[in-house]
Amino acid sequence: MFKKLDKMLSRYEKLNELVADADVISRMDEWKAYSKELADMSETVEKYTEYKKVAKELADLERDITTETDREMKDLMQEEILSCKEKIAKISSELRILLLPKNPDDDKNVIMEIRAGAGGEEASLFAYELYRMYVKYAEKNRWKTEEIDNNSTELGGVKEVVFSISGKSAFGKLKFESGVHRVQRVPETESQGRVHTSTATVAVLPEATDVEVNIDEKDLRVDTLRSSGAGGQHINKTESCIRLTHIPTGIVVLCQDERSQTKNREKAMKVLKSRLYDYYKSQADKEYSENRRSQVGTGDRSERIRTYNFPQGRVTDHRIGLTLYSIDNFMMGDIDEMIEALNIADRESRLAAGFDEE
Repeated sequence: MFKKLDKMLSRYEKLNELVADADVISRMDEWKAYSKELADMSETVEKYTEYKKVAKELADLERDITTETDREMKDLMQEEILSCKEKIAKISSELRILLLPKNPDDDKNVIMEIRAGAGGEEASLFAYELYRMYVKYAEKNRWKTEEIDNNSTELGGVKEVVFSISGKSAFGKLKFESGVHRVQRVPETESQGRVHTSTATVAVLPEATDVEVNIDEKDLRVDTLRSSGAGGQHINKTESCIRLTHIPTGIVVLCQDERSQTKNREKAMKVLKSRLYDYYKSQADKEYSENRRSQVGTGDRSERIRTYNFPQGRVTDHRIGLTLYSIDNFMMGDIDEMIEALNIADRESRLAAGFDEE
């Protein structure tokens, strides 16, 4: 670990020189890259500097105590030595966490897709409530949301909704939400008061950039269709709906949210790029995920991750065994406690697996 930290400290000092160099400043793209690298490692370097300061203090105390003759002073020095050792243990633990490899997608925006599963109209209503929950959570974080496609039902549910979330660390916060969400409750249409079980699937994709995904036009089939939905004067009047098919992978994206063909195509391309990025990344990660699975799961959309039990007022995440008895607040976007618990579980799992000490 300390070899890594020494290399990082040396690189940090070099970067400080580079970002202050007039020649580098004149090359703005290069300067921005160095500045970002500097910012990314600043927290770790500051923590390591603190560690070195306390380690030196400990070494000085352990040296001086051997020659100290005053009993009272020696006792005080022994207390300080114990305090330094406790600080070093704490800082070492924090450094191990900071040195864990970061997911390069964590800082990206998100494309989120929610689809009704088993349960008919009740599943569609639940899918809509999940959509509202994530929009509320985004609002609490001052993130921007934009609806891309919405296939709604007459009773206010959604068969499928696709939307983007833009904001700092959006993917890092939401990446563990992918999977099957299950609801248990008495539907309003249930006359006998029986509890029904329905499901909805959530997919969280990091928004891909043009640099990461380049789509060859010859691999793309574009169809224009008439919009369809739960009503509205514009529905079925013009062929503004766009369907994109990526021929090599068979991935299909439909967008009919906007009145303009051009805007619908732009939104559909954004979703397609993110799905392709996720597809190719999943292929590359397949061998790794088969060899080692995180405590919080693989993000597989077929994996049942959470149950929302309304009669008992609880939300249970099955991956980490956490149950929260605040379902009303949870459904209104108050999901920070669950998000944080999932990230801690993932971090602890990776720490337990160990990492390269070189």
